[in-house]
Amino acid sequence: MRTYLVTGGAGFIGSNFIRFMLEKYKFDITIINLDSLTYAGNLQNLKEIEHLGNYTFIKGDICDKKIVQAVFDNHEIDRVVHFAAESHVDRSIKDPEAFVKTNVLGTAVLLAAANKAWCKPGGGYTENKKFLHVSTDEVYGSLGAEGYFYESTPYSPHSPYSASKAASDMLVKSYIDTYKFPANITNCSNNYGPYQFPEKLIPLVIHNALNGKKIPVYGDGLNVRDWLYVEDHAKAIDMVLENGRLFESYNIGGHNEKTNIEIVKTIVDILCKMLDKEDKRKKHISRDLITYVEDRKGHDRRYAIASDKIKAEVGWHPDTCFDEGIRKTVRWYLDHEEWVEGITSGDYQKYCEEMYVLR
Repeated sequence: MRTYLVTGGAGFIGSNFIRFMLEKYKFDITIINLDSLTYAGNLQNLKEIEHLGNYTFIKGDICDKKIVQAVFDNHEIDRVVHFAAESHVDRSIKDPEAFVKTNVLGTAVLLAAANKAWCKPGGGYTENKKFLHVSTDEVYGSLGAEGYFYESTPYSPHSPYSASKAASDMLVKSYIDTYKFPANITNCSNNYGPYQFPEKLIPLVIHNALNGKKIPVYGDGLNVRDWLYVEDHAKAIDMVLENGRLFESYNIGGHNEKTNIEIVKTIVDILCKMLDKEDKRKKHISRDLITYVEDRKGHDRRYAIASDKIKAEVGWHPDTCFDEGIRKTVRWYLDHEEWVEGITSGDYQKYCEEMYVLR
């Protein structure tokens, strides 16, 4: 039975990964979820599996050496899947230091603890151990109208967020090069799906539209992103853990390039069709809610991932086309409005007003 340490497992991608893994492997694996439960971490995301005997939650900060070391001292960790990170670009512009602390220092603490736990006295590492660092396509910078990001694309981050993720990638690479540390790095495109915190584009649009609030769109709305359904991402990570070559990086993309304004209009149209005629909110949901606002500082124009390597070496491919995935996502948020209401009040509301995302 393998034991997985999942950092940031109460967040959007982490919680989806944990549910995916426990559904696939049942009681053949054990998962330890280490999460500090910041504003974006929510144990409600894992309510249905919290009773399982092979799942354990530990509240703790990855920057806390004592807590991280205790996890490795008290458990035989076979896999580390490192999701924990500050990830909202707008927040990074307002508070870069928080991103450096969590994304860079936190990664350094985890690497040191895993290296210590797995290193054999005579040299080398205990067999069948792996550290998977989950990163982003934003480390590559911005593309023009054509071309794709490959694993060989030079890093060129343009925001404090992407710079902090690039730095954490480099730390992992340094452990690989210096110690032959058993690790992989994955760089994914924009994820979407259930349980995403509504500061990100898709759940934000759904939330604002349902509440009759303006839907802010940066600049001309023509920035392009490649969209990946979160369950496809979870499957890719599992496959890299099992079949990925040690020391390699793998790009994970959804092959769904869309402009931001196209995403917004699509969601509004889907909501209009999905809501019952009796639902009073249907009257105020329209494209008239779309409001163009001043562009984000350092806003990259286009991202697009080439997933050739992971397809050829690991056998992964995305199963969910965007038309299917976006409808499933909108339906999920309509069916889980209590979850949304629970995280869109109090401190969250204050934060969003400060970030201008719910005006």
